[in-house]
Amino acid sequence: MSIVLGILTFFLILISLFLVLVVLMQKTKDGGMGAALGGGAAEAAFGADTSNVLVQATKYSAILFFVLAFVLYLGRIYERSHATAAAKNALPAIAVPAAPPATAATTAPAAGTPAPGAPTVAIPAAAQAPTAATTTPAPAPKAESAPATAAPATPPPEAPKK
Repeated sequence: MSIVLGILTFFLILISLFLVLVVLMQKTKDGGMGAALGGGAAEAAFGADTSNVLVQATKYSAILFFVLAFVLYLGRIYERSHATAAAKNALPAIAVPAAPPATAATTAPAAGTPAPGAPTVAIPAAAQAPTAATTTPAPAPKAESAPATAAPATPPPEAPKK
């Protein structure tokens, strides 16, 4: 529908320009603006009976101008009323909920893993800090009633695996 209205608007502009030119080409009774802008040239182009031709062209172009302007008015009203009706029948807009805030546990890397993008460097095992699984427990204090002989060595307890 808007394409038809655009084409009709273009024709309305052409008709209005034609109407202005036809009115300016007419000869006035006292030789006013029409004589200054080429009233005599119209007589030379269309003959001696130019006033009848220009009057008829003015009448028909004025009628066409007003009819076309009224049709465009009704077309724009029709277009606007159907645009608001279509907007009422459209699906409602639903707001998107905000993303929940990220927790520190999900964003921070684990203690033994490097940060993303950080260069990784291999560290020798001897230079690493001791962990709970590699430390040996301190020897238990000796009881006075225990014999002086050494008990067989037992391995240290292992840390639970994850």
